[in-house]
Amino acid sequence: MISSFSEPIYCPNLSCPDPRNTFGRQHCAACETDLIYRYVWVVGQAAEEVPTGKVIADRYFVISPQIWLDSRPVVPPSVPEQLPDTIMPYLHLYPQRLHTPEVYGFCSLGEPSEATEVLLLENVPINNFGRLYPSILESWSGTSAARQVYWLWQMLQMWAPLSEQGVASSLLVPQNLRVEGWRVRLLELHRGNFVPTLRDLGDVWSGLVESAQPEVQPKLGEICQFMRRSSMNFDAIALELNDLLLEQAAKLPLHLEVVGMTDTGPQRSQNEDSCYPVATDFQSSKTSGNDKLIPYLTMVCDGVGGHEGGEVASQLAVQSLKALIQNLLAEIAEQEELMTPAMVIKQLEEIVRVVNNVISAQNNEQGKELRQRMGTTLVMALQLPQKVKISEDLPSNNSHELYLVNVGDSRAYWIGKNYCHRLTVDDDVASREVQLGHCLYWETQLRADAGALTQALGTRDADFLRPTIQRFIVEEEGLLLLCSDGLSDNDWVERSWENYGPEVLEGKMSLEAAVQSWIRLANEKNGYDNTSVVATHCRMSPERLVLFDPAVASAPASAPVSGSVSLPPSLPRSLQKSGRIPESQLSESSKQLLYPETSPAPEPVQKRRSKLSLPLLGLLGLMLACGALGLWVRSLLSPQPEPEQLAPPPEIPAPSPSEIPSPGAESPSPSPESTPSEIPSPGAESPLPSPESTPSDIPSPEAESLSPSPESTPGEIPPPEEAETPPPPRE
Repeated sequence: MISSFSEPIYCPNLSCPDPRNTFGRQHCAACETDLIYRYVWVVGQAAEEVPTGKVIADRYFVISPQIWLDSRPVVPPSVPEQLPDTIMPYLHLYPQRLHTPEVYGFCSLGEPSEATEVLLLENVPINNFGRLYPSILESWSGTSAARQVYWLWQMLQMWAPLSEQGVASSLLVPQNLRVEGWRVRLLELHRGNFVPTLRDLGDVWSGLVESAQPEVQPKLGEICQFMRRSSMNFDAIALELNDLLLEQAAKLPLHLEVVGMTDTGPQRSQNEDSCYPVATDFQSSKTSGNDKLIPYLTMVCDGVGGHEGGEVASQLAVQSLKALIQNLLAEIAEQEELMTPAMVIKQLEEIVRVVNNVISAQNNEQGKELRQRMGTTLVMALQLPQKVKISEDLPSNNSHELYLVNVGDSRAYWIGKNYCHRLTVDDDVASREVQLGHCLYWETQLRADAGALTQALGTRDADFLRPTIQRFIVEEEGLLLLCSDGLSDNDWVERSWENYGPEVLEGKMSLEAAVQSWIRLANEKNGYDNTSVVATHCRMSPERLVLFDPAVASAPASAPVSGSVSLPPSLPRSLQKSGRIPESQLSESSKQLLYPETSPAPEPVQKRRSKLSLPLLGLLGLMLACGALGLWVRSLLSPQPEPEQLAPPPEIPAPSPSEIPSPGAESPSPSPESTPSEIPSPGAESPLPSPESTPSDIPSPEAESLSPSPESTPGEIPPPEEAETPPPPRE
């Protein structure tokens, strides 16, 4: 299809001597730069009438009705000075970008006197060949029972955020619901002309239930009838659907293999990253047998706050989280009843707040103020092992539930054989500006402070912390990849996953070799920072099959250090390289905005004079405190009253297709426990004191900025929006 166009596609390298290339090429003929094939979805009836093959605005090629290819992807699209209200739902729903599209720009169709402005959307369910992914109707009957229930679960979780923006009708149009493997994606957002309710969603579901797999059809039919009752309880419906989802997932085999590695990089002298698990954790688990967290818990922390600040914060976060999660899992193991997703999310939120205040208290004890305060990012994955009864006589340990916690810009990805999904959204200025409706995402990348963090663990009191917690179900084979920005910067995960992920999933490469390769790639392409990678291979086959080349598996990373580890063997030590650290790209006006306080310029960070003996002693003391805090967490796990159980409703015949309501406008109907907490804008957030989550003996910090070190990553200092103390500059 693409090769039929005679018009050129342009190289994204602005210094390319000959940027014109023929369609179908993957690399520029002149400079070998990867060519970008960006497909956009065009909203509106006017776009449906444009014939295939036509060139629009000397840059867009019409591949098929409403699917255009941008031949000049580095040239900014047209955007009005004042963004129209019609696109605000797209911007406000940016935290839901795993399921919702994003605004790319606008384009004029027709003669200037009668031109029509059409909306262009990116991050849409279109594959690399310019074709739409199948609709949920097209894929429904041929998929597994577990995935059918999982698709409905995702739709239910989207109901509240879409209702808040008045676009819940988007879930009532089956052709608007596209599926890419396990993920449900929306093609566009619909306001509709009426206010939809869960009854309307139940009516749509009833059409799918008729062709559901036999093992889930009766229960799904019952849930649809619950939804069509006027007295329905959203939480009770979510509870019923969740029980069915876990029951189906528990029937699937699941085996977990983990490899963790951290590397200082070629330009840094110290590693401020910490991750779990590493080789020492596996060794300790084998000798003592006390570590019950492997392979269920993985995490990456990227410290901020300078030498002997960021590294202490990241280590303290990892050790504290391990202790508290251990207590949480012990309590869950003793319970006979399943813990609901809302309860798990609440517990994880409180645990993260406790760890935040432990780091904040250490800042206060050391008298650190403003930009000298240490902190850390966090991306943590917990595959929760709960006891799910498949039958009356056969209980099953189910670790298919995956909870992701992220604060800052360390990321989580899910890599399958045919796709790579970024699961997390960064807590940075770029994401905040989009969510507030100020500008489009590509516009934020033009700012010098686009990557500046808006929150991190330990830099402020927990009342100001808003961790993002999401819940997924592992029902297919894939790789769960956690990494610091040493790898994810410049989209190197998205650009490299095809070289390693499918090789591991097909048994042609070991997981260790893949992690080593990602570390090596990060050192070559983003070598100005530390890099940490923790990968979990989630296998859905009962037996392991690995056909990798031992020579490939034993290849060392380019510059591993003594802290670089993997499972099972550790990496060899190599010489560390030194290099000039790039200076911050922030303008003076941005610095004035970010740090309004008048303070002398920070002194350069001195080299380390001693080993971490004193900080580690302090760490041991704080771990004792964490033990006490674990008792407090235990108290939070007391049995909670379950949502109201619904009595079986009177039989209501399923509607015919003609009776399914058309999409329309809707009023918000949020459910505080049905969706993960959304990312708040630091400038708009108000303190929400939680006396249970903040120990009384931990003082609130008076100032939160950190002192940038000569090794700081450029352009990563967060701007406050109010009088609150700004979060820290990134290391």
